Amino acid sequence: MTAADDPKAELLRLRATIDNIDAALIFMLAERFRATQQVGQLKAEHDMPASDPLREEQQVARLRALAEEAHLDPEFAAKWFNFVVAEVIRHHTEAAGGR
Repeated sequence: MTAADDPKAELLRLRATIDNIDAALIFMLAERFRATQQVGQLKAEHDMPASDPLREEQQVARLRALAEEAHLDPEFAAKWFNFVVAEVIRHHTEAAGGR
């Protein structure tokens, strides 16, 4: 009997794959935030603004292009990025205020 013949087994297999991807995403986000926290500290130490609109605009364009290449909705990629950047800016603002 193949997985195609047993939909419950196929569902379990697919869900296990999704769970593994979700775990990888969480660890990648944690790594990303460790890097952005270093950026925030650097900005705070040198009185640089928490937000960099030009950089953010460039990143959105880059991620939209990557999303298209990956057959992912570019609008979703932009929304994801904006969500993450809002959290990063919050961290940077806190770092600047904590000095």
